[in-house]
Amino acid sequence: MFVVTASNLRTSIITHGFFGRQGGVSSGIFASLNCGPGSGDERAHVIENRRRARETLGASDLVNVHQIHSPLAIVVSAPWELGQGPQADAMATDVPGLALGILTADCAPILFADADAGVIGAAHAGWKGALGGIVESTVRKMEKLGASRARIAAAIGPCISQKNYEVGPEFHARFAEAGAANGRFFVASDRADHWRFDLESFVAAQFVAAGIKNVQVLGACTYARDSEFFSFRRATHRGEKDYGRQLSAILLKA
Repeated sequence: MFVVTASNLRTSIITHGFFGRQGGVSSGIFASLNCGPGSGDERAHVIENRRRARETLGASDLVNVHQIHSPLAIVVSAPWELGQGPQADAMATDVPGLALGILTADCAPILFADADAGVIGAAHAGWKGALGGIVESTVRKMEKLGASRARIAAAIGPCISQKNYEVGPEFHARFAEAGAANGRFFVASDRADHWRFDLESFVAAQFVAAGIKNVQVLGACTYARDSEFFSFRRATHRGEKDYGRQLSAILLKA
């Protein structure tokens, strides 16, 4: 099983992992640790893959929200059945044994922790959620549980790199309208009126704006590392009909 971790999230009371695509039971385009119930993979395979990830973390429960590319964050106090999560893109909890999971296949997964307060968070940051303020929304939910942004540590996990993220004029215009400083996250592409967008750096900048300094950027490109990660854009370029989702999760130990 391929799992990436961040050094700033490793504490005696918190465990986490940015899981890759290896170590599961799925086959074909979903090979092998596909943890996304919204994919066309066999449900039994997804359940087994999630069980393996949950046991690796040592969690009693693992929850995912129904991600909608929004800035909406919620507080989680109890688990729900697989596929029954509320619509949101981030979670915060202070419940031991309950792992918060994010599913991605190019978007940026973010894991948060305030070990002193015993509060954790997890967020799905696609470009829409990042632009809309998903980082700040997650931090505010954590603060409601007693976290302090001065103590919060966070890690931005595997996501698509700028080299492989070409966008068109409408995309570029939307960020330009949100702020002239956003131009630093774009470089010109080989095609006219196209750019390459640095999602990872844009998300990192949201932490600077939120006053959070302890942030680790893993710098792992989902598109380029075929054997390690699923990628929506890579699957699209190959003409594949579906794609797997990797899990990123964090747990407050019981």
